Amino acid sequence: MKSPTWLAGSIFLLLLNLSPWKSGLAQTPPPGGTTNTIPNRATANFRSTPGGTLQNTNSNAVQVIANVGQAELEMIKTGDRAAAEPGDTVVYRLLVKNIGTATVKNIVVKDTLPLGLQFQPKSVKGSLTTGSTTTEVTLPQAATNGKEILFTYPSLAGGESLTIVYAATLTPDAIRGNGRNLAIPTGTGPSGLPIVGNTASYQLQIRPGILSDCGTIVGRVFVDKNFDGEQQPGEPGVPNAVIFMDDGNRITTDANGLFSLAYVLSGYRTGTLDLTSLSGYALAPNLYRIEANSQSRLVKLAPGGLARMNFAVTPAFQEEGR
Repeated sequence: MKSPTWLAGSIFLLLLNLSPWKSGLAQTPPPGGTTNTIPNRATANFRSTPGGTLQNTNSNAVQVIANVGQAELEMIKTGDRAAAEPGDTVVYRLLVKNIGTATVKNIVVKDTLPLGLQFQPKSVKGSLTTGSTTTEVTLPQAATNGKEILFTYPSLAGGESLTIVYAATLTPDAIRGNGRNLAIPTGTGPSGLPIVGNTASYQLQIRPGILSDCGTIVGRVFVDKNFDGEQQPGEPGVPNAVIFMDDGNRITTDANGLFSLAYVLSGYRTGTLDLTSLSGYALAPNLYRIEANSQSRLVKLAPGGLARMNFAVTPAFQEEGR
């Protein structure tokens, strides 16, 4: 049989390790995971003339980055109570788990507290769970930025979980907030790309507590020159006058004769002017209101309300001259 006619430059190709004929640039892996770089090259041989020497040539190398593991963060947040009021302390628990198979480094948990909750730095505790074993760990000092708390940890291997426990105290401002705080974990995957977990929230019901049943009493002790029971321009306040409340509180007027008492239980409240604290003064007669001629004042204080007690006095020598 005659051999087929060979054309000059005819090429017979033998391709090994087949791969797409793309440029040699590395492909970008998905976030997280353990990466392997797989080199790929094609080889061809040919004869430039029929019966000529078999020649080989290699293609350019192509690298494929294979993602053989995943890293993923999951966040759960809980509290030790469902409702609280100003003055209470709430204990929060943050659980950060790497539910993937690859290690996540540079763990940062950002927890944003609601209005009126004050973070207690000395209360922070941490523990690391690997499999069925849980050990206590020392966490770096948390950084704070306004209402934000930043907890950090070096790394979490696949399947490991980090528990962060801390306390926060409710201030009176808490009743103006919504009681909900948010926490989100972030980290760095093996490929250097950021890992962002889910946002976990916890809803705390804020009860006003005793603050809702309290009010404020304000008042003044002044020299009443026209005996109308109201301080007019030119009628000075009397400093260092003492008023006793029905609950035993003792109040002293300031340099302008003013006084105030906060967080007073609502209802009917009585204040009595101590005349022995006013040397040289006596009660000023009131020409318009008979009840104002007593050294005691009775007010009805509404919850969260404001009530006023004014006491009018006059120099004692004027009383003696009548």
